[in-house]
Amino acid sequence: MADYINIRGQSIEVVASDPANPTQGQIWYNSTSNTLKGEGFQAAAWATGNNMNTARYGLTGTGTQTAGLAFGGLIFPPGAYLTATEEYDGSTWTSNPTGLSTARSYLAGAGTQTAALGAGGTPPTTGVNNTEEYDGSTWTGGGNLVTARTQSTGAGTQTAALAFGGTTGSVTGATEEYNGTSWTTSPGSMNTARRSLAGAGLQTAALAFGGFDTANTAATEAYDGSTWATSPGSLNTGRRHLAGAGTQTAALGFGGNIPPYTGATELYDGIAWTTSPASLGTARYTIAGAGNQTAALAFGGYDTANSAATEEWTGAGPVTKTITAS
Repeated sequence: MADYINIRGQSIEVVASDPANPTQGQIWYNSTSNTLKGEGFQAAAWATGNNMNTARYGLTGTGTQTAGLAFGGLIFPPGAYLTATEEYDGSTWTSNPTGLSTARSYLAGAGTQTAALGAGGTPPTTGVNNTEEYDGSTWTGGGNLVTARTQSTGAGTQTAALAFGGTTGSVTGATEEYNGTSWTTSPGSMNTARRSLAGAGLQTAALAFGGFDTANTAATEAYDGSTWATSPGSLNTGRRHLAGAGTQTAALGFGGNIPPYTGATELYDGIAWTTSPASLGTARYTIAGAGNQTAALAFGGYDTANSAATEEWTGAGPVTKTITAS
C-alpha cells in the first residue's frame, strides 16, 4: 500500500471519488477514503443468508433481495397450512404478527414488500379463489379470482397483477389480470397448460417457465398483455416446483424437482436459457423467490424436511474492490 501511495500521480491515478464508469483492470487511489481500489469481474454465486423464522414449503415470495416478503406455506408433518408472513431486510427475517386471513399454500403472488398480492391456493386440492392484499403491515381481502385454482404463479404489481397456470383438479393454462380491485379472464391462455410453474415480469410483459402437465416441462412462454407466445428457448432442466425472479427479458430460474431435488440455476435473456455454474447451496423444491437476475433471493422449500434456508444470488459482472496488503 505504501509503495502505491508514494507513486500516486504517476502510475496510479489519484481521485477524490471513485470513477463513475471504471474499466476492467483499472486501478486508482481514492484520497477521500485513503484506499487503493480496482475494477475486476465477479463470478455469479449464491451466498447463505439468515434462516427464516418458520421453516416451510409451498410458500410464496415477492419483493427484492433487500426487501423480500414470504407468506403462506405448509409444514409437513403434520400437514399444517400457514398464515405466517415474514419480511426480509437484506439480512434478517422478521415475523409479522398479522398473517394471511386464510391459511394456505401454493398461492400466486405479485408486488412488493409493502404492496403485495396473494391469490388462490390450497386447501382444497382444487384450489380457492380468494385474494388478499398486503400494505406492509396488514392483509385485507381483494377481489376473487374468476377461476379457483392452486399451484399457479403470478407476476406484476398489486394493482396490475397476473395469475396464470395451476390446477383446478386438472392443469390449466388460464390467465387472469388484476386491476387492484377485480380479476378478469384474459383471452390469452398459455400454450402449455401446467401447474407448479414459475413466473417473472409484469402484467403486460410476463414470463412463464417450467412446471408439470403430464410430466415435467421445460417450456417457456412470454405474455404481451393479451397472448402467450412459446419461446424458442426452453429451460435446460425441465422441472416443477421451481422459483423465478426478474423480468421477461432478464429472468432467473432456480431450484425445483426433476426428481430428485435440484439447486440448478438458469438465466434467461429473452431468447435462450443458460445454465449457471453456480447452484443453490441447498437443493430443494416448492421454494420461493424474489428480486431480479442480478440480485435475487431464494427461501424456504423442502429437501428432506421443511426448510428455513435463505440464499442470496449475486449475478456475474464488474465489481469495484478495495485492494489490501493481503
